Amino acid sequence: MSPKTKKRGGNGKSIELIEPAAKSAKKELDNSTKDVTKKSSTSDNRTAAKSSVEDKGNKEAQRFWLMKSEPESRIENGVDVKFGVEDLKAQQNQTACWDGVRNYQARNFMKDMKLGQLAFFYHSNCKEPGIAALVKVVKESYIDHTQFDKKDPHYDPRSTKQNPKWFMVDVQFVRMMKRYISLAELKRHHQEHKTKDGPLKNMALFTRARLSVQPVTKEEFDFVLSLEDQKPV
Repeated sequence: MSPKTKKRGGNGKSIELIEPAAKSAKKELDNSTKDVTKKSSTSDNRTAAKSSVEDKGNKEAQRFWLMKSEPESRIENGVDVKFGVEDLKAQQNQTACWDGVRNYQARNFMKDMKLGQLAFFYHSNCKEPGIAALVKVVKESYIDHTQFDKKDPHYDPRSTKQNPKWFMVDVQFVRMMKRYISLAELKRHHQEHKTKDGPLKNMALFTRARLSVQPVTKEEFDFVLSLEDQKPV
């Protein structure tokens, strides 16, 4: 550390004053501590940022879904749009693309899906709607080819290959539910949970019922799975 030059007295002469060794050492220690603190703070910030990214990643990995499909025959524009869980199981590798979604919010949910995330396969527009099986996402969002096919019931003349509007994912069969969880049973729990602040109180199946693809919280997912081992209410 360089000595400081100070003026002393009234003669105008400069006199070099050497700081005491102890005082000089203390300043070096203080400066060193500041450097360590600064580095530690930077490290803490990086750790916090990394932790935040990991937490976000974990939350994304833990997202769940409910996907509706029709298990009974229904002819639309001359084509049978039936596709139940048995149809999925009959596909090669028990895997199929989830095409034909023509609702913007449902499409956006599919664009949020990540590999390995689980979804309830829900039978809709049938005698007894309900959750039939579990599937998982095996291919993330890509362009839905049916929007360009004039012979397909989901053809969209407003969509172009240069500016596609609709997307899809691939799902694979995981397992059947231990028992069929009907919409009627879920609705009874939903009504009860609204008054008792239970996990199904805000389930999208009831608050956004028209969506064919919808998010499911971990609490909702775990509760529905717990119903497998219980008798229907």
